[in-house]
Amino acid sequence: MTTAVYPGSFDPISHGHINLAKRGLKIFDKLIVAVARNVAKQTLFTADERVEMVREVLSDDSRITVDAFEGMTVDYVRSCGANVMLRGIRTVSDFEYEFQMALINRHFTTDIETMFMMTSNEYSFLSSRFIKEAVALGADVSAFVPELVQRRLREKLGGEGR
Repeated sequence: MTTAVYPGSFDPISHGHINLAKRGLKIFDKLIVAVARNVAKQTLFTADERVEMVREVLSDDSRITVDAFEGMTVDYVRSCGANVMLRGIRTVSDFEYEFQMALINRHFTTDIETMFMMTSNEYSFLSSRFIKEAVALGADVSAFVPELVQRRLREKLGGEGR
């Protein structure tokens, strides 16, 4: 049975993240969506709020589990008994960043591989920053995030919706 870890901040989780997770299950038997508790990164939602949202929107597939972690991602992946990290790539700049991270991770451990998966075309332009800005300006972002997430974004950011 192959298990992969899909780490990220998921602030907030979007349809692009969901799509990538479900496509990852075509390759892996089990997927752990790992929400990073990164003190250096300012997030809109707390780690607990992000875990709760991710669990709710991915609850339709028992092969997906959701957890939070802090510290080095490779250490977390190892602690899960996995040896693959799934990472999404939207743009060339994403690839450059993810490639550097994969090489740094390989410096710390050679027993964990990073698998890059291209984002589906319809989500290639999405970013959490864009989604949050759009909500704050009152836009309907239901094409980009599940209704639960849009509701939580409005609670945090305001925005009446259009």
